[in-house]
Amino acid sequence: MKAAVSQHTLSHLDWLEAEAIHILREVAGQCANPVLLFSGGKDSICLLRLAEKAFRPGKFPFPLMHIDTGHNYAEVIAARDRIAHAIGERLIVRSVEDSMARGTVVLKSANESRNKHQSVTLLEAIAEFEFDACIGGARRDEEKARAKERIFSFRDEFGQWDPKNQRPELWDLYNARSMKGENIRVFPISNWTELDVWQYIEREQLDLPAIYFAHTRPVVRRKDLHGESIVPVTKLTPARANETVEEISVRYRTVGDITCTAPVESTADSVAMIIAETALCCVTERGATRLDDQASEAAMEQRKKAGYF
Repeated sequence: MKAAVSQHTLSHLDWLEAEAIHILREVAGQCANPVLLFSGGKDSICLLRLAEKAFRPGKFPFPLMHIDTGHNYAEVIAARDRIAHAIGERLIVRSVEDSMARGTVVLKSANESRNKHQSVTLLEAIAEFEFDACIGGARRDEEKARAKERIFSFRDEFGQWDPKNQRPELWDLYNARSMKGENIRVFPISNWTELDVWQYIEREQLDLPAIYFAHTRPVVRRKDLHGESIVPVTKLTPARANETVEEISVRYRTVGDITCTAPVESTADSVAMIIAETALCCVTERGATRLDDQASEAAMEQRKKAGYF
């Protein structure tokens, strides 16, 4: 008698999910003391759902950690705390402001963006807790330097990444071996796109900060190297003397430090509308909305070499 043939065909999201779950379990199996970086942003929220599918009903085999610049959007910090509490997992928070108090981070001016200084605080936290692996939600489609990086990305004892000296990953075989002081950065959703993330959010009905959806916000239009950016008007990013403040409908494609994260003009106030909008977009989310990345195409690569996630 012939065996019954399954009529279920895996979707591309099923394949991406299965790969990410496999990667998370590899981290748990190979690493002694990993941590999952969780900011309350959309990519890290997807990572939490994947971790739930990989390890529930047990506890996660790692804590959550956020490196806070002190200049994050309040909606995102509130979502971070709410979600971490809801799933009952330990959340470690380390702040760039603590590094400033220790003198390990020194700003050139009071209004300098703290975003790039997160690498110092991250390396200090890795040393404090002796983490041997940091799991994060970076994706290859976000930016050129991230496209170069392996899924298991080795960092030396100084936290540095060498793009010309990376370990091979043939047949989905991952090597997490490291000496004391070294660590691995792991990217389970590296092969996902922005569209994949939003489709997964829709399928899993994930709770996101409202900042990702269209809302009215005061902004100014500011010229930059790539043309024009929409910059939010806040206490940290006030309008300049010659700029006109507008109240328009915007949403955020990616969320980071207020001083370097810009919104895009949009009326998409639901996940379905964002998916439709994303499918037609031809500019990466970081290319369109991260003001610090626009300063130089090599900016992210230089930061990653110095320890940035």
